[in-house]
Amino acid sequence: MAIISTADELFDSDVYVDLGRTLRIPLHLKCEGFNFAGSVKLRAATSMVESSIRLGLIDEHSTMVESSSGNLGVALSVVAAARSLRFVCVTDPKCNPATVKLMRALGSEVVVADRPDADGSYLTARKTLVRELCSRNSGYVWLNQYENPANWLAHYENTAPLIGKQFPDLDVLFIGTGTGGTLTGCVRWFRDNRPGVRIVAVDTVGSVNFGMPAGPRYLPGLGASEPMPLVEATPMDEIVRVHERDAVRMCRRLARHGFLMGGSTGTVVSGAARWLDRHDPAATLTSVAISADMGDRYIETVYDDAWVRSTYGDLDKEQEESNG
Repeated sequence: MAIISTADELFDSDVYVDLGRTLRIPLHLKCEGFNFAGSVKLRAATSMVESSIRLGLIDEHSTMVESSSGNLGVALSVVAAARSLRFVCVTDPKCNPATVKLMRALGSEVVVADRPDADGSYLTARKTLVRELCSRNSGYVWLNQYENPANWLAHYENTAPLIGKQFPDLDVLFIGTGTGGTLTGCVRWFRDNRPGVRIVAVDTVGSVNFGMPAGPRYLPGLGASEPMPLVEATPMDEIVRVHERDAVRMCRRLARHGFLMGGSTGTVVSGAARWLDRHDPAATLTSVAISADMGDRYIETVYDDAWVRSTYGDLDKEQEESNG
């Protein structure tokens, strides 16, 4: 039994879904969405805030500021509310409407960078707005998830060792790639403690991570429109890139079995399924993938037929044509 006093104390880390029984994919899915922030980002948010307090960068008079496409913003909102701190999230139009409402319900201020920069990057526009807010307002502190070592340390100290404990015979770990915090922390822990485990980074097509060309992306959570310092400094074994259309198909496939998962989970599971089909057809490997969040925040996007058709076209027809 877990008894907590504040909302940022809960990290439910023991739930794994065996996708072999339902989807015939030899993969265990580590579900990180069972906490009051609803995602794996609560680990990074708590770590960054605690580190900033410890270093004397923020106190009860400070206002924390961060750029986020969604989940980290909610996680920081939970931490801020639990610790009576002020938080401003700078996001963009791609952020799920439900996520914006959640942050405001938790007492945070949400500022939307509604225009991309000259190269079409909302990420750059968000970071520019963060810097402007900090320069105009005394007491505003940017946590800077993109370069903050407390981001990846949260996963080095918690996420990775928990997976290692539950799966002592782990062969392959699949991790979605955004800012690189989860990936970096897990890669470094397994390199230090279980170097035989293969780490496969899963990214979305259109992301510039790993030196790939930029392209249109509509789902928040994975990928980046500019190089991420943590990703560039992290050596992994392999990289799998997934089209957002395939991520949406996988989300809906999971939902038909009662597992309502977020867009990044659809991406990671789709990439893992393809990798395993190619490298482990006999299903002899022990494999785990990290699911960052659940799917309730994607009801108006991934699970909305009209939004999917307007964004990607008729996926069912496209699937029939590719199969036929």
